[in-house]
Amino acid sequence: MTAKKACKQMSESMTLAVFLTLAGGFQDAYSYNCRGKVFANAQTGNIVLLGQNLAQGNWDLVLRYLLPLAAFLAGVYITEWVHHRYKDYSRIHWRQIVLAIEILLLLIVGFLPQSLNGLANMMMSFACAMQVNSFRKFRGIPCATTMCIGNMRSATEMLCKYHITRDKNLRKKSLHYYFVILIFAVGAAAGALMSIRLGERSIWLAAMLLMAGFILMFIKEDIPKSKRAIRE
Repeated sequence: MTAKKACKQMSESMTLAVFLTLAGGFQDAYSYNCRGKVFANAQTGNIVLLGQNLAQGNWDLVLRYLLPLAAFLAGVYITEWVHHRYKDYSRIHWRQIVLAIEILLLLIVGFLPQSLNGLANMMMSFACAMQVNSFRKFRGIPCATTMCIGNMRSATEMLCKYHITRDKNLRKKSLHYYFVILIFAVGAAAGALMSIRLGERSIWLAAMLLMAGFILMFIKEDIPKSKRAIRE
């Protein structure tokens, strides 16, 4: 007997994960190579650099890393507000609202000169926080699209468990994570190359990737009713 089908919004599809992860890798490489060696996504790196400059008394560099951290926290806070306010909105998914804000921020960043790198990094960190807080799993598997450390841990954990249990589902999940890591690396490579060639405006390519994801989310996919995820 064929399982009943249900329409599901594609906010957890692997295709969307590819677009978002490419954009995530691109943004991190762009901010580091084109915006004063600050990480838009990898806030752990910013915390390390902040602590290092505090220890060395480089007070003029402290704000370079402190402000993106503050912007990241603000991005998480605003995302939760958007989720609460629009989670039952029928015309558009609340995650698409998040993507629209991200796209707008990246478009503005592309116009900012080098003298405003601090503002550019704050805006990108804010956008990153919104993305990482809104898109947490794909195909039911928790996964990040803006950083790799959690994905690396999960991928290797699943691989080890597969070798112990021979559960093919664990191998599938492990490959899922490694694939996302590879896509992130491809996005970072593209971000590095385009930053060198196009400069500040290269971030618009990341905005285009997010726009593709935004459009993709208007498409519904049929899935077995038994596997339908609860709309978050």
